[in-house]
Amino acid sequence: MEPEEKEKLLQAGKMASEVREFIRSEAKPGVKLLDLANKADGKIISLGGKPAFPINLSLNHIAAHFTPGINDEHVFTEQDVLKIDVGVQVDGFIADTACTVGFETDLIKASEEALKAAVKVCRPGVKVCEIGREVEQVIKSYDDYEPIRNLNGHSLERYDLHSGLTIPNFDNTCQDVLNEGDVVAIEPFATTGVGRVKEGKPSGIYKLEGFAPIRSMEARKLMQFIEKKYNYLPFARRWLAAMPANILNLKILEREGVVTQYPELPEESRGLVSQTEHTVIIEDKPIVTTLKRD
Repeated sequence: MEPEEKEKLLQAGKMASEVREFIRSEAKPGVKLLDLANKADGKIISLGGKPAFPINLSLNHIAAHFTPGINDEHVFTEQDVLKIDVGVQVDGFIADTACTVGFETDLIKASEEALKAAVKVCRPGVKVCEIGREVEQVIKSYDDYEPIRNLNGHSLERYDLHSGLTIPNFDNTCQDVLNEGDVVAIEPFATTGVGRVKEGKPSGIYKLEGFAPIRSMEARKLMQFIEKKYNYLPFARRWLAAMPANILNLKILEREGVVTQYPELPEESRGLVSQTEHTVIIEDKPIVTTLKRD
């Protein structure tokens, strides 16, 4: 890894940790999720970064991929568990981090402690299944919780949020190993449910898949704008809502397969879910780019 690449990863990590902690402090009962999302977007820009993906603000049994819509009325309450999943990029170099707030403090602690245990074993040559084993053992040490087995951490490359390696949340026996200079997002999910997610309704989070011959000139312009603005990283429908025509043209692009929409990911048995996540540069002494800094 070149020194300037590492520096940009560290910059992105510092920003992401600041945004995570800022939104954590703002997530008080009664706040609208849309207000939190807008504050997160503004904070990222004010720090000099760009979103690597739309902030995920997933409540209760929704494990991931919920971001508020254009006129969203969802409110965080005292009876909720809220996952705050933040991504920041600096020149395409990504930091991905998450925390959970809410009333289920033991469930939150389970994913936090699992992440700490996983990071401790990260070094070159370690099998990814060993990381998953650490996560699984910690979460299952709590009598009523399970790791979510079909949600995983992942490696990160420039402008690529899921770039190859999968970091499991249980011992899946995979023999893939971490290499010096790998950048990975480790994200344990703990649940009171059965430990699996399924695909839910569309999320309002999109990704450009490629180009296609589109008849509509306005839809073609939007396709080109998305490629230039987001560079194949995920984006939110609400980010395009300033121009209503964009929403119609986005539907055209989705119908033609130019963009795809991520589904929300509810836990199969509607169990509550917590998530904790850090981005780690793999070295003999791993560097956690998204640690909270005082």
